[in-house]
Amino acid sequence: MKKILFLLLTTSVFVFGAFVLNDKKEDKKPVEKYEENWESLQKYECPEWFKDAKLGIFIHWGAYSVPAYRSEWYPRLMYMNEKVWTAQGKVTSEEPSEVYKYHLEKWGNLDEFGYKDFIPMFKGENFNAEEWIDLFQESGAKYVVPVAEHHDSFAMYNSKHTRWNSVNMGPKRDILGELTKVARNKGMKIGASSHYAFNWTYFNHQEGFDNMDPANYDLYNEPRDPLAKVDETFMKKWWDRTQDIIDNYQPDILWFDFFIDREEFAPYHPKLAAYYYNKGIEWDKEVVLQTKNFNYPSYPEGTNVLDLERGKMADIRDEPWQTDTSIGKNSWGYVTNWISKEPNTLIDDLIDIVSKNGCLLLNVGPKADGTIPENQKMVLKEIGDWLKINGEAIYETRPWEIFGEGPTEVATGHHTEGKNKDLTSEDFRFTTKDGALYAICMDWPEGEKVSIKSLAKGAPHAKKKIKKVSMLGSKEKVGFEQTKEGLDLAMPANQEGKYACVFKIEFK
Repeated sequence: MKKILFLLLTTSVFVFGAFVLNDKKEDKKPVEKYEENWESLQKYECPEWFKDAKLGIFIHWGAYSVPAYRSEWYPRLMYMNEKVWTAQGKVTSEEPSEVYKYHLEKWGNLDEFGYKDFIPMFKGENFNAEEWIDLFQESGAKYVVPVAEHHDSFAMYNSKHTRWNSVNMGPKRDILGELTKVARNKGMKIGASSHYAFNWTYFNHQEGFDNMDPANYDLYNEPRDPLAKVDETFMKKWWDRTQDIIDNYQPDILWFDFFIDREEFAPYHPKLAAYYYNKGIEWDKEVVLQTKNFNYPSYPEGTNVLDLERGKMADIRDEPWQTDTSIGKNSWGYVTNWISKEPNTLIDDLIDIVSKNGCLLLNVGPKADGTIPENQKMVLKEIGDWLKINGEAIYETRPWEIFGEGPTEVATGHHTEGKNKDLTSEDFRFTTKDGALYAICMDWPEGEKVSIKSLAKGAPHAKKKIKKVSMLGSKEKVGFEQTKEGLDLAMPANQEGKYACVFKIEFK
């Protein structure tokens, strides 16, 4: 009898073990790696975690926060002593830049005090990664994208390819590394942004400037015509630095500024995407590559996530996308005359973007000492307070059949936010989740009721019968009546929260 029991037991263990092994094999099916061509890269799918996240925080912090004047482009404009031109090489003024004049008056001649001399002053003595991440979580953000290196080429990480980095100089700390560690410990996704490509012609070189010294070329780059095409030597430097960020920080998001959209970088576009996506497979996580497709269309639709700078979409986009904008109206990096946008404007932007299948990447600009100014903290906390009440209509939602309704038009494309007006109580935006429709009234109405025309009896989008309407954050019952003119909703007697309000519509 004992022998029979032993045989049964061992057989059961063997069968169970075989089942477990087979189950593990099935779980670990080999994932097809990406090749460096668009046909292969079209198989990329934006991860659900990014589609669900909706709000992220961008961080522009660097040595440009020491002068704290005009904008984070201070390093470029301080060397423009005769004429000012754009990144595309177009002359905008024959006069010296205002920043050049200011620098001479405040800091002295450029042969005696150049941009490199701000770096020892950039100490970040009050930088605290824990405090920053706690604040970003309080704002309701789900991901963070610190600037790893801006156009000035100063690396905010422990770079293997430049001595001009935050571990060797300035704060003498691995800023990207510390933020990455804390964010992941607290359950946030974290990425990195690279703006280094524009370093190719970012600095104007002239005799009498400190950037004419060959000893400083590894910061300022070499003197060249602003219209010069990017050469392979520089692109190799850009590629090495990009690989360094990817390999050593394993970013969940990799964001690139406009200059890599130039045609000279075309051979690197599929190479970059394949390398990064294959690293994601190696790390066993889904990653997101973001570019602007600015001027030259660098990435075919569906092979990465489109990012619009200070601009939005006018309608729903099938592919996920992102707006990056700053809390600051006048700058990305900290400046002493920083002007913050109103929380109402940014909450409206978030809602509008989400209703059209996008995410908002909202920028903060810390001071040189590593503190985030109170006026920026206030905006983040106001957004967080709104999301605590209304986040159900934002996180993990998807666009409805139409994005919304109302009289206020929204401009489309890069750098269009200045054309937009604040949305009103006559404007609605729609999102959907788990069978419910969220109708977001973009400002608290003054009257006793509101009407949603898209849900009028017999309207094309009003096919389902309504079972119940409630307002997020309110315990009051919401009365409703569906007429041929619209869905009329009774406003609660007491206002709950500020800014936009959300009606949750459930169907039979």
